[in-house]
Amino acid sequence: MYDTDNIFAKILRGEVACDIVYEDEKVLFFDDVNPTSKIHILGIPKMEVLDFGDFISKAAPETVNHFFCKSYDIVKEKKINKTGFRIITNSGEHGGQEVPHFHIHIHGGEKLYRGI
Repeated sequence: MYDTDNIFAKILRGEVACDIVYEDEKVLFFDDVNPTSKIHILGIPKMEVLDFGDFISKAAPETVNHFFCKSYDIVKEKKINKTGFRIITNSGEHGGQEVPHFHIHIHGGEKLYRGI
């Protein structure tokens, strides 16, 4: 069950501020407040979905496509498409998911090693 009190739900409602990188009616991308790489951006869909599987099963194919195309637009905007980047999503307790709202981490801007 989706927790409407999670931090990303609060960000989407405007209750918690964030540094927006990109926003439209379907998605929000913002700088991570505790970055673990030079560029560390979080991307979330504007729908109540717990994890990757929930997003894929509930979102229309056009919404999934939009989310990942916007993710790559941000990669290009930050100019890390040529030097390299990493996109991570954690799912569930064993996957290390800390916030129960589907999200991705975009990392780049420097040499990335295992276990960032």
